[in-house]
Amino acid sequence: MDERSTAWRAVETASTGLPALSALFTAEPDRAGRLSVDVAGLHFDVSKTHLSQAVEAALAGLLSASGFESRRAALLSGAVVNPSEARAATHAAERGSGSGPAVAAAAEARAATRRLVERVEAGAFGEIRHILHIGIGGSALGPALLMDALGGEGVRYDTHVISNIDGVALARAMRVCDPARTLVVVVSKTFTTVETMTNAESARDWIGNAERFVAVTAAPEKAVAWGVARENVLGFAESVGGRYSLWSAVGVTAALSLGWAAFEALLAGARAMDTHFETAPGTKNAPVLAAMVDVLYAAFLGAETRAVFAYDERLRLLPPFLQQLEMESNGKRVDREGRALTHPSAAITWGGTGTDAQHAVFQLLHQGTHLVPAEFVMVKTPGHGLGVAHHRQLLANAIAQGAALMRGRTTEEALAMSGGDMALAAAKTFQGNRPSSAIVLETLDPHTLGALIAFYEHRTFAAAVLLGINPFDQWGVELGKEMARAALNSSAGEGFDASSQALLARLL
Repeated sequence: MDERSTAWRAVETASTGLPALSALFTAEPDRAGRLSVDVAGLHFDVSKTHLSQAVEAALAGLLSASGFESRRAALLSGAVVNPSEARAATHAAERGSGSGPAVAAAAEARAATRRLVERVEAGAFGEIRHILHIGIGGSALGPALLMDALGGEGVRYDTHVISNIDGVALARAMRVCDPARTLVVVVSKTFTTVETMTNAESARDWIGNAERFVAVTAAPEKAVAWGVARENVLGFAESVGGRYSLWSAVGVTAALSLGWAAFEALLAGARAMDTHFETAPGTKNAPVLAAMVDVLYAAFLGAETRAVFAYDERLRLLPPFLQQLEMESNGKRVDREGRALTHPSAAITWGGTGTDAQHAVFQLLHQGTHLVPAEFVMVKTPGHGLGVAHHRQLLANAIAQGAALMRGRTTEEALAMSGGDMALAAAKTFQGNRPSSAIVLETLDPHTLGALIAFYEHRTFAAAVLLGINPFDQWGVELGKEMARAALNSSAGEGFDASSQALLARLL
């Protein structure tokens, strides 16, 4: 048995028969302090999880046996960390972290992005009031999150992010935009993505030409051939994956809408988290600590999902952003060497916005039969000028949900509330012992948001190391694309099952 297999068995042993959360707190009075980390204006608390000291030590052993330190160094130095595509993953270089030529190349690309922003501001594209940002996946989710979270009253353009191939999405944006005052930003790594290019062609038809188009791509010649002026083409490296790309020129729409200073602050917050991830030890390393919890529940305790609830309306797009980041990265069936996994990989990520989610899905969290670790993301400073009652109630609800999930309600307590009615008491009994974690931002600004997103990126990477998988490829998205092309090109449905053939005949 190799070192990693031995370490895996040690985690299995340590995570068998774990004490209840309440017992863990009783046995360890300083538990909340030990399992909390403060960095870059963010506070992380995973004390209300089943991360006992024995489990923590076993997971640290697994991390070591998995070569975490060397893999982290490879990531930040620009070495190959994506073996199936023989590529580095240089998203940290886009914000100035790491070493090697990728950092210098990213700085040069960032300077080009700034020059384009300044040209737009100086009127090179005429009077611009609207921006259509066209992309899909990370080319849309990241920029949309940034602008929705940070836009507020200071946003400088009426901005619309279009990703869906369904023409309704683009048509709705067109109805409220003036084509003579609209800048279109088309983001596609290959400049061949079917959904993106179909939307871009419709936008070009709407405007009449591509003079007010900006292209963001790793294939600049294709963008020029499509009609975008060369000086309006921004590049980014092949080694920057879509779900990690908002730090690159993919973020140009956010830089335009929020201002360059805000974009630089976003990058600075991410760099602060990069430094923390590279240097902080053990469980004082926030991404590593959170990854340990994720892998404990997904791979060892049978939790098939993980729920993220943003208790701030400005972060309402965080759960869908994380769905792609985590599930496209770590939703794999083989390890780095191509061997079938013998354990679960990433959990299914889902979530919503508090307090809306409390009235929709929390019944299942509190009394359902599924084990669902929950994560509550809160912001100490409100994002509005209304009375303090709004924000106090919001934060009180977030804190109370975590406390209630852990505490539960005993049958005896329920009986006392139910006048001795056993059936009613059963309905009012809560098992408790349900895990949650908390993330608190002092304020929501570009710096803290940059740090938060970088935290999730590094957390995903650390979890991948523990799971033994490659988080930087995404072959699972390709088969559906191939079949879609076949569906369009084969009206007879050749190669499709009988059900799909019938649907093709009905719909196409």
